[in-house]
Amino acid sequence: MAASGKDTSAPRTTAQIEADIAGSRDRLAATLDELAMRVHPATVAAQTKAKVRAAVEQKAGRAYVAASGAAEQVRSKFVDEDGRPRVERVVPAALVGVGVVLLIAAARRRRKG
Repeated sequence: MAASGKDTSAPRTTAQIEADIAGSRDRLAATLDELAMRVHPATVAAQTKAKVRAAVEQKAGRAYVAASGAAEQVRSKFVDEDGRPRVERVVPAALVGVGVVLLIAAARRRRKG
């Protein structure tokens, strides 16, 4: 018994050797085709595009979660546990918002006229 684990006592025929070579050639051709497909520019571009898309979607998901958390924190400042607005906080915030809008409008008028 040889190191390869095959019984080498009976000599192989030419047909067996040619069949082994043909099988090896077919396996090698399949391997080369697969390698060519893996390194083809279109395949590499598609894989890179998929990785970038996944990274962007992950970042967008994290940003959405962060924005939702921030919005919920702001909302909790202006609404009580029962969902009713906290007038003592809403009115001053609304007045500040109106003041900012008026300042912006006044600044634009000064630039135009």
